[in-house]
Formats: sequence, C-alpha cells, structure tokens
Amino acid sequence: MTASSGMAGNGQAPYVLALDIGTSSVRALLFDATGTGVDNVHIQRTYPLLEADDGEIAVDADMLVTATSEVIDEALAAAGPLAQHIAAVATDTFWHSLVAVDTNGKPLTPVITWADTRPRDAAHELARQLDQRAIHQRTGAMLHASYWPAKLLWLQQTQPDAFASAAQYLSFGEYLHRHLLGRSVCSLCMASGTGLLRTHERVWDDELLRVLNIRREQLPPLGDLRDALRGLAPRYSERWPALRDVPWYPALGDGVTANIGSGCTTPQRIALTVGTSSALRALVPLDGAGITSPDGLWLYLLDARRGVLGGALSEGGNLFAWMEATLRVPRLAEAEAEITKLPPAAHGVTVLPYLAGERSLGWHGEARATFAGIGAKTTPYELLRAGIEALAYRIGAVYERLARALNLPASVPQVIGSGGSLLGSPLFQQIVADVLGIPLYPSRDTEASSRGAALLALEALGILPDVTSMPPNLAAPIQPDLSHHEIYRQAAARQEELYQRLLGS
Repeated sequence: MTASSGMAGNGQAPYVLALDIGTSSVRALLFDATGTGVDNVHIQRTYPLLEADDGEIAVDADMLVTATSEVIDEALAAAGPLAQHIAAVATDTFWHSLVAVDTNGKPLTPVITWADTRPRDAAHELARQLDQRAIHQRTGAMLHASYWPAKLLWLQQTQPDAFASAAQYLSFGEYLHRHLLGRSVCSLCMASGTGLLRTHERVWDDELLRVLNIRREQLPPLGDLRDALRGLAPRYSERWPALRDVPWYPALGDGVTANIGSGCTTPQRIALTVGTSSALRALVPLDGAGITSPDGLWLYLLDARRGVLGGALSEGGNLFAWMEATLRVPRLAEAEAEITKLPPAAHGVTVLPYLAGERSLGWHGEARATFAGIGAKTTPYELLRAGIEALAYRIGAVYERLARALNLPASVPQVIGSGGSLLGSPLFQQIVADVLGIPLYPSRDTEASSRGAALLALEALGILPDVTSMPPNLAAPIQPDLSHHEIYRQAAARQEELYQRLLGS
C-alpha cells in the first residue's frame, strides 16, 4: 500500500472510486466531486506477469481479479466514513487485452496483453490475405500482434481446443465486471482498441469475423460511457455494502483516460504518457467529417462522439528497467547525475529500442532491440543514455506524424507529459523536450489515467459539465536546448537509417 502525495484533504462529496488496472500494477483511488484525489486513499498492488522466451506476456485472469478486489478492500477501509458517499465506480484498464471464456464464464486462456508478440506471424498471414490499408481505415488499427485479429488467428492455430470451446472473448475490464456484477458492457472505447470494430459505424467488422471464423455472439455486447451497471453479485454485495447499488461504469482504455486526466482534451493539446510503454494521443471530435487513420497511427474511440488519434511504442519504463538490470547500473533515478554529465549523443551508439516488437510507426511485430556502434571504451552509462535518447527519438517521430495528421505546425501543439517513467526522470523530460524542440509541460496530476476515469464518471453522473472544458494543471514547462535539438536531429536521422537497413519502410 502506498499513500498518495499532492492530494488535498477529504474534498467535496460525492466521491468516485477509480480502479486503474495497468500492465504491472492495480490501483484504487478516491476522487471527490471536483476530480481531486482524496488524501490517503491511494492503494497500489503490483502483480506478476506470465512471461516466456517465445514472446508471451500475459496475466492470470483470476489472480488479477483477486488483486483488484483486494485493493478495493483496502481503499474502502482507508476511506472510512467517506465510503458511504461513493456515488460511482470508474474503471480504466490496459487496452487490447484478450481472454477467452467458456459457457460458465471460466477463463480458457490467460489475459493476453498488448505486449505479447506470439501472434506476430498470424498478423503477417492476415496482412497477406487482406487489404491492410482498407482495414486500417475501417477499424483505426493495423494488423499487428497487439490487436485481436492476430491474437484470435494465433489462438485458433496454436490452441484449437480453447478456440473451439470459447463461448466469448473479452477484455479484462469485462471479465472483471462479470465476476463482480454478474454481467458486463464493452464500452466503445475498449471495443475500438480490439482492432475488430468499424470505428465510424461502431459495429463489429463482418469481413474480419468471417476470416477469423468468429460469430458475433462470441463478442461482448457494446455500450457507451453512460451505460452503467448496478447491483453487485451476492458475495461482493456483502463484502462491499457501500458499492452495492452504485453505478459501475464500463471499463475504458487507460490511454484515453490519461488524456482526460491530464487536460489533453483538444487537438491542440497532445498527451505524452510514458509508463511501462509510451504513447502520444490527441482527442478529436467525430463530427461526421470523416476523420481517417493516418499511416503509422491509430484511431480509437472515447465514446460515440469523441475519438483519440495517436501512436504507441511498446517501450517506456520497461526499457529503462531492462537496461538497468542488464547493464547492472543503478536505477535511473540514482544514475541520472552521472548520465547528465555525458554530452548529448556523443557516445556514438545508435539504438533501435524494440524489446517487444515495434508498434508505431512501422508496426514490425518481429522487430528486436539493436545496439550498433559499441566500442571497447563504451561504458554502461553511455549505453543507458543511448537507450534513453533512442526512445526519445521514436517519440519524436510519432509526434511529427501526429502533428501533421492534425494539420498543425509541429510547434503549435502543447505537449503535456504524464506517467511515472517520464515524470520520475528530469533527465528524460529534458531529452524529450530537446528532441521535440518545443517545451514539454509536465502534468501535476500524477495519476492521470485514474483521474480521467473519475472525471468521466462525474460527467456521466451530471456532477461535472463536459470534461473537455476543464483546464490542465501544469508544472513549469521544460524548455528545449535548441543546440541539443540539432545534435539530436542528426542522431535521430542515424537511427532512421539503421531502421531502414534492418526493417525497411
């Protein structure tokens, strides 16, 4: 259990309990009627992943339900009498997860996460069969190992018994709600992250279902932000009487809730989130103007009227952790003083930082990390800096593509940073600002995903007006060093040359 910081008092009733289920930990936090976090109600529990050399990165579904239930226990205990004034439960989870369940709702597979690269060959097979560009325009997603089409084909090929026995396929958010409430709604937000939803029509894609041999009834029922469920299953009703009859809103993708929680609610404010992985996203209106999915980027939904356009990298804090463990250097927070002494990009090392395959911009699921240019005198700290800079270059490439897609000059958008791996490293923040060549605005809302989920619940309850009108809460901007920007521009070009040699366009 960890206590939050920077949260003010007990706030103003009513309250929203927010469940934030990330790739490595689950949190339960309490927010008041203004969207302000409540002191001492910030419970976090880490959990183990199922990892293997073949690319598996999955989670035991029931273990994760147990971990979530236990943080709810602790949060309600920490809330004390405030628990009686909880008006709703909001949930955000990692996008793109898949678990197959039988007719009794029991899991036939673990929860296969976005980072699992085992379906990469299945993605290539689908790309050979289908018009990938047309599917990208219809669904907003590429044919890639992180999305459901490749996962489902891989499951059919490698686990035919589980595939044949599957009554339904769910994201973890729906699986959790079925345990706790006995039923679930798949939000348009979560459905758009599967790669199976026709984004503008908001229906499952018939061609993909046919090719994958999936029936519509095997996919969860769709709903929108306000389609809440009430009434806990009996054993949870007894366990959490304060939550028995309150609305539980459908689970949302943690990426888009981070936009809401950090105030990135217009196309001019781009959210940069770096946690376990990294992403840049902008909220866009779906006003019938026919917003398309630009090459390399994706288009998901927040709800029926708001979309989220962006790009994602499979690396973030996981890259830092891998380098720390492999190079046997101190944690980045402790090593920053030494790394900061090193001149920018002076190590001569070029890195492709793909530990779990590439997503944006090239979507090469088979990509692996590459360090080129290591010499006899290259030090571990130089390699660590090279890896940090390499991640910043890929963030810069996504940013440039996104700014063009939004039809904005690259210097116009305000980039607002959130996520522990970014906000926890002043050095990384400075490198990102230097690479982008524009100021980086750190968000003061350190729990942007959970706060965003709570704000959307407060909007649905009618307690708050349209959350897109709420201003961001920002720290002083990190100003770029333009002399470093030029150095990094050249180093990013060397990275792109290596990328083209090894992976192609």
